[in-house]
Amino acid sequence: MVVRTTYLHKPESINTFKEQLLTWSQQFHDIIWMDSNELIESYSSFDAVLAVDAMTSIQTDYQEAFIKLKEYQTITKDWIFGYLSYDLKNAVEDLTSENFDNLEFPELYFFQPKKMFLFKGDTVEMHYLNMVSEEFEEDVLKITKNEIYQLRSNQKISDNGIDIIPRIPKDEYLDKVSAILEHIHRGDIYEANFCQEFYAKNASLQPLETYQKLNIISKPPFATFVKVGDKYVLSASPERYLKKAGNKIVSQPIKGTAKRSQDKDEDNRLKEQLALDEKERSENIMIVDLVRNDLSKTAIKRSVKVEELCQVYTFPQVHQMISTVTSEIAVTEHPVHVLESTFPMGSMTGAPKISAMKIIEELEETKRGVYSGAVGYFTPNSDFDFNVVIRSILYNETKKYISFSVGSAITAKSNSQKEYEECLIKAKAMREVLEN
Repeated sequence: MVVRTTYLHKPESINTFKEQLLTWSQQFHDIIWMDSNELIESYSSFDAVLAVDAMTSIQTDYQEAFIKLKEYQTITKDWIFGYLSYDLKNAVEDLTSENFDNLEFPELYFFQPKKMFLFKGDTVEMHYLNMVSEEFEEDVLKITKNEIYQLRSNQKISDNGIDIIPRIPKDEYLDKVSAILEHIHRGDIYEANFCQEFYAKNASLQPLETYQKLNIISKPPFATFVKVGDKYVLSASPERYLKKAGNKIVSQPIKGTAKRSQDKDEDNRLKEQLALDEKERSENIMIVDLVRNDLSKTAIKRSVKVEELCQVYTFPQVHQMISTVTSEIAVTEHPVHVLESTFPMGSMTGAPKISAMKIIEELEETKRGVYSGAVGYFTPNSDFDFNVVIRSILYNETKKYISFSVGSAITAKSNSQKEYEECLIKAKAMREVLEN
């Protein structure tokens, strides 16, 4: 196992140190920042983590992606951070991704950081590879002397106005949902997560400032800032895909969304309405069944359990219905195989999964790429934690291309107009950040 030197640092203010650290991190080619925004739940390992500066890395397309990741994770025996793009589905099943792609992210990317920062309560654990351990004091000095970017509500994230364009016009979107409903009524599938892209061409933005603004208005439990060279993921994800802690596996799919209201009574009514909504509950339960099936592929017999079903949680932008499914695996089960056997996550595909993915590919206009994939990490003892890349802005700095996608679950009870409105609710935070 790789040896790291650990330092404990107690800053005067954790939140100030977070901002200083993120500003300092921008010098590196490789950055992954994950922040729970103090929304600590029973499965959190720590409050936030930053990994920077690759010692080693792996980048590949979907072909043999999980085999290569398995090899890299096994040999490295250290912390590794990265992402799995949605299109790794083609490594798991006999599928293709032929849709338009103007972002051009690698389909899989992981790196072993030279420097790591784990936030727990009022303490930051700094884990440095031995080869850079003597840089600790100098780094702390540079970090704390960094001028903090003071985010203001009227601060511009771009020098030019960003004009957001829908990839699918509304009339076409409604027609495509009708086509999915025909598949459902024929019995081909019973649920599909259909997504649409919004984009801007010849547009520049300040990635860190954009992420900070998105995070401030969303405050999600799985916020992520990713930089790989000129490519960025700025994510306000509320959803966990999969976590491994010892022999326990945890999946927390989200299905079911309602808007918020500034009026307290109305907001409570919307929350209660969501909890009782037959269509939204059926969406969630269908995906819970799919997740149970996925987890059973690697689970010890009779260990798959639904710990929480259709619980409504409130976030600044939306109310969401979340379930928690767990399982136990054998000590001999490889962690990468657990990911491979459940990928892509059911909440972003539909059911039956393979049929839904084929229909999605046929009707969507854009290759999903990192969107509806997962960002996360492996620990040296082979635990892992990954989010679902939703409510996220993707940015190719060289191509000056900005993209975000949103989707909704189409079931037999879906109304095309209401599904379109749900997409707009989910797009609200990203639009607000980019257009204002």
